[in-house]
Amino acid sequence: MTPPVFDTAAIKGVTTPELVFTAVRDALIAHGHGRTTVPPPLHLQFPDDDGDCHVKAGWVTGTPDFTVKIATGFYRNTDAGLPTNHGLVCVVSAQTGQIRTILDDQGLLTAWRTAAAGALATHAMARPGAAALAVFGTGEQARLQVEWLARLRPIDTVLVHGRSQDKMRSLCEEFDAFGLHARPASAEEAAAADMVIATTPATAPVLQVGHVRAGAHVTGIGTDMPHKNELPPALFARAALIATDDHQQSLDHGDFGHAVRAGAATDTSDTPLGLLLERPVERPDGAITVADLTGVGALDAALASAVLRELAP
Repeated sequence: MTPPVFDTAAIKGVTTPELVFTAVRDALIAHGHGRTTVPPPLHLQFPDDDGDCHVKAGWVTGTPDFTVKIATGFYRNTDAGLPTNHGLVCVVSAQTGQIRTILDDQGLLTAWRTAAAGALATHAMARPGAAALAVFGTGEQARLQVEWLARLRPIDTVLVHGRSQDKMRSLCEEFDAFGLHARPASAEEAAAADMVIATTPATAPVLQVGHVRAGAHVTGIGTDMPHKNELPPALFARAALIATDDHQQSLDHGDFGHAVRAGAATDTSDTPLGLLLERPVERPDGAITVADLTGVGALDAALASAVLRELAP
């Protein structure tokens, strides 16, 4: 029997931000407690940094399904009027091994779970009154990180920094339409915001540690392969609290790993993000906090299962 295939229209029809936040938060907590199975991801990098592909699998212990996901990012697609991200999720029975369905999401679920994880991390780790947000990057994930964080806390100013003036202005216009006051900013000005989110495929740090001020929180989500690097290692040396979504992945190919290899942090200085979401810790107002997110297959599994329950109850 051929498994059903659901396209993006069907997925969008049943998926709410609340569903995504709940699935991602619960999966991060389960992962923080070791109640997941997540093998190392498979990476493919294409010449001249034109694109990359990730294959990730995951299972939350005791749930009926696991998933295998293909996610691609081809960063010059925008020049041809094509989306940067594509992909699909294969949902498989954890009891029989039979393929239950294919979610032909074109990378949508990956984008949403990444946005939710980043927003949850930033909201949990930033000062309660922090309201000035800066985003490094001008792509889809830059937009989503800001819009999804705005669902969790008030944001009074958004600073956008990117390589293209036109793309910065365009993204600011999108934020303005969403009801957020936004404007382009220099790297120095953006790095000095209360909350900073880096969303780029950069291979060298996009901000300088000296520009990050006391009391700030920084979330990095773009360093998901060994050759990428968004946050300077010295930032981790200044951090009073470091969170990772997956300890081993962040050591292997995250910004946290770059910091450890540079001697700016120890390999035991991070805390699982899921544990911080479950039981927030007090943070001094002057502390710098950092979250390094590499993307966890268990989150894909939890979200895909939640979506499938809505599609085929």
